[in-house]
Amino acid sequence: MLIDFNFSGKNIVVVGGGNECYKKLLKFISEQPKIKVFSKSFSAGIKRLSREGKVELVNFEVCNVDNFIKSLNPKPDLVIAATDNPALNAELAAKSKVYGCIVYAVDNPQLSDFKLPALAEVGDFKIAISTGGKSPAMARVLRKRVEELITEEDLLKIRLQLEVRGMLKKIFPDQKTRRRIIYDILHDGKISGFLKVGCFDEALAEAFRVIEGHKSKVIKSNG
Repeated sequence: MLIDFNFSGKNIVVVGGGNECYKKLLKFISEQPKIKVFSKSFSAGIKRLSREGKVELVNFEVCNVDNFIKSLNPKPDLVIAATDNPALNAELAAKSKVYGCIVYAVDNPQLSDFKLPALAEVGDFKIAISTGGKSPAMARVLRKRVEELITEEDLLKIRLQLEVRGMLKKIFPDQKTRRRIIYDILHDGKISGFLKVGCFDEALAEAFRVIEGHKSKVIKSNG
């Protein structure tokens, strides 16, 4: 089961400062959480994130895991164990769970509370691809294929739906009615034709006409 956690504004503690840690951090940065990275050394990528103000670096070596977890204030929402020491990662994961933290261990899916799937991202599209940890390499291959399938028309349809949703909520209180109208708009041949050639304003105007048509039907049926 794939779940999209919302880490916006959450406190994330990362132990480890290598390249693997950097790659995992990139999956969280866009949500703008508060990230502290604890390590005695940091990769070039992590240092760049620090210069950009996206993470806070703490020069620290974890020797006593229990004392380290207890000392964290505020208590982190998520602890990422990303050192090159499997035993340390396992202990960090176990102790963090005792203190009620969500845990992700980069080298141990069994100890982690969730998996980080390959994420295909094109514009506002985010599609998670997971092989259940069986083949991360194949997940990356499939991610690239999915990204190639998403068209500019698809992206414009997302934008179009966002534009009309507010208007629909003001006119139609029933969610099922709004959903049906959105489907009509997204599958309208004339609107799709405009979007295929990048004519968004024309497509939006046509979508408003579709909405007005539905509004007129409601008025007639109530009259």
